[in-house]
Amino acid sequence: MSLKIILIMLALSGVGGVVLGYVLRVLIGLASRGSVELDTKRKLLQAQEAAAKIIADAEFRAEVVETERLAPIEEREEKIGAREERVASREEFLDEKENEVRAREQEAARAKSEAENLTAERSKELAKVAHLSEEEARAKLFSEIERAHEEAILLRLQKLAAHGRERLEDKARAILTSVIHRLANAVNAEVMSLSVALPSEDVKGKIIGKEGRNIKAFERATGVDVIIDDAPDRITLSSFDPLRRAIAKIALEKLIVDGRIQPAKIEETVEKTRAEVAEIVKQKGEAAAYETGVIGLDPKLVALLGRLHFRTSYGQNVLTHSVEMAYIAGMLATELGADVSVARAGALLHDIGKAVDHDVQGTHVEIGRRILEKFGVDPRVIQAMQSHHEEYPYETPEAVIVQVADAISGGRPGARRDTVDRYLERLGDLERLAATFEGVEKVYAIAAGREIRIFVNPGKVSDLAMHTLARDIAKRIQEELKYPGEIKVNIIRENRVVEFAR
Repeated sequence: MSLKIILIMLALSGVGGVVLGYVLRVLIGLASRGSVELDTKRKLLQAQEAAAKIIADAEFRAEVVETERLAPIEEREEKIGAREERVASREEFLDEKENEVRAREQEAARAKSEAENLTAERSKELAKVAHLSEEEARAKLFSEIERAHEEAILLRLQKLAAHGRERLEDKARAILTSVIHRLANAVNAEVMSLSVALPSEDVKGKIIGKEGRNIKAFERATGVDVIIDDAPDRITLSSFDPLRRAIAKIALEKLIVDGRIQPAKIEETVEKTRAEVAEIVKQKGEAAAYETGVIGLDPKLVALLGRLHFRTSYGQNVLTHSVEMAYIAGMLATELGADVSVARAGALLHDIGKAVDHDVQGTHVEIGRRILEKFGVDPRVIQAMQSHHEEYPYETPEAVIVQVADAISGGRPGARRDTVDRYLERLGDLERLAATFEGVEKVYAIAAGREIRIFVNPGKVSDLAMHTLARDIAKRIQEELKYPGEIKVNIIRENRVVEFAR
């Protein structure tokens, strides 16, 4: 009984121990599993915290890098924005100014249109009232305006003219005085004799020859006319070509010295003289070109230049005149900042047409232009020389300089001379031309024809009309008369009022 009980109790104890052990195992398993889960969760939390920290650190660094990268872009965007604002403000300002200008233009156009309408209406009214044409009415209107404001216009013109004239004359006078003083060349007029002195009357008979054979042979060889009977001790040579006259004169003098005057000897002497003169022509041309510093000219053109040594203009040797002009033009070009080489060449070659103007039709200016173009001279030099007689407009400063140099060289005292008949004729032409204008009472040509004084009727010519009258007279003198240098036109208008006190 007790054993059973003991066994039962032992069995129950064993079962209870097994159950208890199972329970404990279960509890221990549960406890160990909970510990692992806790450890796993703890490690998971730690890993999440580390990952979050790494992410945060990476995000921070990324923000820093992004900030550093975007800083220049933002700075540029700020500058661009500021520029856009300035451009916008300028555009607004320009738009405002453009609107103002447009408004002013419209206002000016309206004012001009109104003025033109008023002028047209008044012209039409005048035409209707006076039965005048539109042009006559316009002229009458302008005349009324001139009369109404004549004093103001005249004072303004006088003030402007006086001020500008004083400044320009002072500057021009200083330059021209300096140039003339620096030149300091002799200006004596040259006389080219056309006659040959004879030692005796017997020589005259030899020159004529039997039945005039010698004189005919001489005229045929030289191309000049020989005049015997003008003077008892002289023979006169006549020809339109100055070079032929020079050859004839030298050849005749050689024949007189030699004494053997017969057709064969005449032809031989003339041929030798022609060769000598050709060499003289070449040397004179080369010397002139070298002296003035004008280089690169064609040898044939230089020879033509040398022919001017045998040509005179109003008693002035043309080659000497051209050389002198080259010096003057060079100094003027230096003072005025123009091309010195072009001015010198234009002055030296300005009369080149006179070397052949007896053989070629046309003015010496036009002939000279064709010659220079043929020999390929610089077009600037042609432009400079072609205007010295105002046949062509002044296209360059050098053209004006050449014209001024021509006037200085030809107008210097003693440089030129003229015959008494031609001198008196020119004075008479001047006075007659000026007397043809309305309102002119008396005309006096003075200063050797270089100045003309005109007295006008004060009742017919106003102070304002004097300016127009002076220009018209000067223009007609330029167009109709030939003269050396320049002519000064003076118009004198005088009002005299006489009253007696009794």
